[in-house]
Amino acid sequence: MTPPTRAELITHLVRTGIAGHVDTPRQNNLRHYRRLVQGDPYHRFGLTFSQDWSFSEVLSLMNKRCGVVDDEEHVWGIDTIDPDLTADALEGVADRFALAAERRERVMFATGHPLKLRETYRVWKDALAARGCPVVTAAAGFRYELDTERPPNRRIVEWKDGVAIVTDGHIPRHSHHPFAMRAILDDLSSRGEPWPQLVIADHGFAGAAAESGVPTVGFADCNDPALFLAEHEGKVLVTVPLDDGYETEDYVPLRDYVLARAGLM
Repeated sequence: MTPPTRAELITHLVRTGIAGHVDTPRQNNLRHYRRLVQGDPYHRFGLTFSQDWSFSEVLSLMNKRCGVVDDEEHVWGIDTIDPDLTADALEGVADRFALAAERRERVMFATGHPLKLRETYRVWKDALAARGCPVVTAAAGFRYELDTERPPNRRIVEWKDGVAIVTDGHIPRHSHHPFAMRAILDDLSSRGEPWPQLVIADHGFAGAAAESGVPTVGFADCNDPALFLAEHEGKVLVTVPLDDGYETEDYVPLRDYVLARAGLM
């Protein structure tokens, strides 16, 4: 399959709703921004920040980094992701992949969206592995309990095709929490094994890696400001703004655009 041009990629982003007018509603975005400002750990992804962000500051940054509407009076309805910002960030990811391939860096992939983004990550992982990048895994079977979500509350770290996810013991689960990545890094340390030199992740997997000082590429929806703030503060290398709730095949043009620019097709 021929990878898209940038113009074709942007057309695809807008047509699907991965960027442009997105399905994530404005009221959900603003509610999450307020919860982050209030210190809710669920929305901080394991990150700490060097300043106390106000709601207005978060909204302004999300306009610059993600493309949401920069108007506090717009409180309901449709919000936006700027497709040019998405394309710019994907190009940043591709350039970092090219460097990782050149250096044969240790890489790790992890997702809190196991039914949406895992296949994209798997293809990127395979491409980097084929160029000599060791794929790092650890802490398989690590368990933790949640008291903030509906049962089942158990979560287990599993690796599916070399990509970390969490399950409840039966099915893959969506996750914002940083606990799995913390356990992965702790397990590597306890066994005297080196940490990854590049993590590609989202949600708490990305936040915990970045908080620990691991070079991290992140992916985030417009209702998840933490990684964008972390990028602004220098903890995350690149955060890609995109609606993260689409089907696997909808991300194929993004996946291939990155591979082509990185020279990994």
